[in-house]
Amino acid sequence: MSNIKFFNRWTTEGAKVDDLGLQPYITLDPKILPKTGARYAGNRFHKSNTFIVERLVTKIMNSGHKSKKHFMSSGHNTGKKNAALTIVQKALAKAELKLKKNPLVILAKAVENASPREEVIAIEYGGARYPKAVDISPQRRVDLALRYITQGAYLKSFNKKVTIEDALAEEIINACTCSGKSNAIAKKRDLERQAASSK
Repeated sequence: MSNIKFFNRWTTEGAKVDDLGLQPYITLDPKILPKTGARYAGNRFHKSNTFIVERLVTKIMNSGHKSKKHFMSSGHNTGKKNAALTIVQKALAKAELKLKKNPLVILAKAVENASPREEVIAIEYGGARYPKAVDISPQRRVDLALRYITQGAYLKSFNKKVTIEDALAEEIINACTCSGKSNAIAKKRDLERQAASSK
């Protein structure tokens, strides 16, 4: 057990990933300050070895686009990693206060619950396009879960009275408890429903 506390505040005690497929892809090795500064950006698949809290912080810095279209301004947070770190730290503190658990346990469970297993792709066969259900690779499952969690938080807070910290905390808590109020869980169920009907 490591003595390092992430944000110099929380240990990783009790944090584990139950999904065997996701275990190598959700890294729970703590960093005092989850900020590697793109040290591994050029290394293939290395994002899976990056601490999961840092990966969430990186996603927070990219709120604006969805399906290649900017549906909200991302200018206020893009590139401001310290601001994103503060947002995530406050959100995790609020989640800890509400669920009375180590926030890393809550986040790991939220990502695990929000990871879709199947999605739909279009294949072209004889000039016609058909939807086909395919399994999602574990690395992409984690990517999608983090994306859905951050998009859900921004949808609840953009141009609204809710702060981003509250929205992110609520989204993580709902994803952890598998609540239908979570954007990530709703997206996952929708994706798997579409895949099931395309088999």
